[in-house]
Amino acid sequence: MSRIGNAPITVPSGVEITIDGPEVTVKGPKGELSRRFPERVTVSVEDGVAKVTRIDDSRESKALHGLSRALLANMVTGVSEGYRKDLEIQGVGYRAQLKGRDLELQVGFSHPVTVPAPEGITFEVPEPTKISVVGIDKELVGQTAAVVRKVRPPEPYKGKGIRYVGEYVRRKAGKAGK
Repeated sequence: MSRIGNAPITVPSGVEITIDGPEVTVKGPKGELSRRFPERVTVSVEDGVAKVTRIDDSRESKALHGLSRALLANMVTGVSEGYRKDLEIQGVGYRAQLKGRDLELQVGFSHPVTVPAPEGITFEVPEPTKISVVGIDKELVGQTAAVVRKVRPPEPYKGKGIRYVGEYVRRKAGKAGK
């Protein structure tokens, strides 16, 4: 029994779900998302509540049941509230700035690194050492934040680099080992 898959999804006001066979489109105040769901699950909407049901009790259907419900819930949350991942930069002289829609990072290389903004993603730089990745697609926001972090991941000796806000970086002793 999938506990996640059986949970109903409350559709907030202003959000509209359109079902066309396996294709489900969710429209809301922030935008529109569309996804093709597997044939083993069906999506239905009644009285402002969306439910995902599976066609049989096979192992694959049970796995896809919870996954599909979580993906649909993420779509509803994305078009109504949106998603945001915050990153912070640590290191002397390390900074970020916007160049049009793209993000330009100066993180200790001999040249600035430009990260292009994918369609549906916006970068915000409230301070030179803080970056926010904002969008309606949870998967794309997380992937874009990971791409930005990968430019200069935090290193364990001095802690310099790009990290998620609140991320713990385990520190190592240097050569002296004191």
